[in-house]
Amino acid sequence: MEKHTENNLKKFAVYLEYERNVSSNTIIAYNADIREFNKFIEKSGISLRKVNHLNIREYLAFLLEKGYGKSTVARKLASLRSFYKYLMKEKVVGKNPLIYVSTPKQEEKIPSFLELEEIIELLKMPDRRTLMGLRDAAILEVLYGSGIRVSELVNLDIRNVDIIGGGVKVIGKGKKERLVPIGEKALSCIEEYLDRRRETQGEKYALFLNNKADRITARGISRLLSKYVKIMSIRKHVTPHTLRHTFATHLLNAGCDLRAIQEMLGHVNLSTTQIYTHLSTQRLKKVYNKSHPHA
Repeated sequence: MEKHTENNLKKFAVYLEYERNVSSNTIIAYNADIREFNKFIEKSGISLRKVNHLNIREYLAFLLEKGYGKSTVARKLASLRSFYKYLMKEKVVGKNPLIYVSTPKQEEKIPSFLELEEIIELLKMPDRRTLMGLRDAAILEVLYGSGIRVSELVNLDIRNVDIIGGGVKVIGKGKKERLVPIGEKALSCIEEYLDRRRETQGEKYALFLNNKADRITARGISRLLSKYVKIMSIRKHVTPHTLRHTFATHLLNAGCDLRAIQEMLGHVNLSTTQIYTHLSTQRLKKVYNKSHPHA
């Protein structure tokens, strides 16, 4: 990679972190996407400053031929859009080649969620007589009771829990802070877990710890969830994000306002939250087909 391009990438990373408040994981992904594109155009002897819309389209065709899904291609294209907007802003390039390129139409994926009976069974799984079982119960209660992302959950400190107000303060995408209600069952479970934890693991800042008394990781939460789902013997693929979908779907089915759900989930755009209306509509169709004589 030529030195000029390398310098622009470094400056772009600084811009994303300090001006756009983009997470480190997103910056890493953007960087990898742009480097992959640069590697592609270098084979044709083209620099990032000389790219036109035809080069972009050739690259998209190349990605699809390699077997990348439309959502992945769309993400890589979004990385290039952000980068070229930055290059335009800094007057590194005179034209933005992305303005003539549309994002490939994606298939709408309906998120998976657990039925009420399934989530009730899952929440009963941990053995609350043990410290780790009590911790697992608190984690599951918080994930289902608040709909927060697993990345937000692992970064929670004890000070982020408002016992009196009944909520947790989380730092979401773009380092945006929001207060989310979590419910009495989750709060009660947290209090019981913390009381028991002090006896063996002492005072720690992190809300949830692993068996080595370190902050639990997202991978650790995925493992404990998989363990309980396996015992339940349900055929669904359940991840921590499934509990987020379950939270939103159950609220919507109970008549909760979509904008309130948007705020709790920390979605920037209402269109992101509207996917749950499709779940609700599908559920109504199933009930109709099962119950109506003329269905």
